[in-house]
Amino acid sequence: MREVVKISRSSFVTIKDIAEKAGVSVNTVSRALNDKPDINPQTKEKIEKIAQELGYVKNIYATMLKSNVTHTIGVIMPDSSNPFFSEVFKGIDKAARDNNYQIIIMNSEGLYENEEKFLKTLLERRVDGILLFPMQKSYEDIQELIKEHFPIVLVGREIDGWNVDEIFSDEVKGGYLATKYLIEKGCKKIKMITDQLYNSASNGRLQGYKKALKEKGLTFFEDDIKICEGIHEGYHVKAGYDKTIEMIRKKEEFDGIFCYNDLIAYGAIKALKENNLKVPQNVSVVGYDDIAFSRLIDPELTTVKVKKFEMGYEAFQMLYKRIKSKKRDNSSTRKVLDIELVVRKS
Repeated sequence: MREVVKISRSSFVTIKDIAEKAGVSVNTVSRALNDKPDINPQTKEKIEKIAQELGYVKNIYATMLKSNVTHTIGVIMPDSSNPFFSEVFKGIDKAARDNNYQIIIMNSEGLYENEEKFLKTLLERRVDGILLFPMQKSYEDIQELIKEHFPIVLVGREIDGWNVDEIFSDEVKGGYLATKYLIEKGCKKIKMITDQLYNSASNGRLQGYKKALKEKGLTFFEDDIKICEGIHEGYHVKAGYDKTIEMIRKKEEFDGIFCYNDLIAYGAIKALKENNLKVPQNVSVVGYDDIAFSRLIDPELTTVKVKKFEMGYEAFQMLYKRIKSKKRDNSSTRKVLDIELVVRKS
């Protein structure tokens, strides 16, 4: 049986241990391991070999205390189980690795109190900056960071009139294209299943929905907007299912559904099928985000494509620029990513 080696903090090898074995000063070891130029190549090679033999692990926290830079950022997202956020995170991760940054990721589960707590935790960890997918239920936690000019970028959301860096999609255009397509397919009674309207993405998509209805001469009814309550991790599929079942049981008239995201659309399609309503023959469904599974469900989902990887990658670049500039001013950057409608079979 393979021997399992247990390591405790007290067993960590120090540069003093290496110096004693190499017969050099602690300062010499430090300079060698930090790749300083004024070290004899043979001495450096000897020290590196001894460090490897002893199993030396660099104490990154000691370096952080000296430089006041951690090369670490925090990421707070509302639902890590949602493939949308996973794909955005791929972009963040790629950009972070390109710039030798580490990431601490936290999942707020769609709860503002978690967002508030995690921001505090990340500050305690001395991260250099934060990428936040804000709940937008309250802004007190963000306001303090902006006031102190702490590097932060809001991802996937916008707050009008604030001096804070933001990156988000053109949500009004997305809602408009989705609804316009449903109307062009012959739908005259279109429901919208959406997230809370304090969410800027939800609100923007609603504005696009209204714009398309007005442009095509259809009347907007408040009752056609179905707002999902208590959004939390893994909730969207069930929300889409429950809202659609509710509409069917109430015998509401509808021939199209525009869903806040693809997960809600999956739930809606399941509910329609269970009630012998064919998609798209009886009811057409359009989702939002274009996550990978949307090409695999039956029928393949027509959806609004969001530039997920680009959103994550550019969000990090914005944060990195803010960290490096160290400017304590009221300037801010707002980047809006274009979207497109992907037509499939739903």
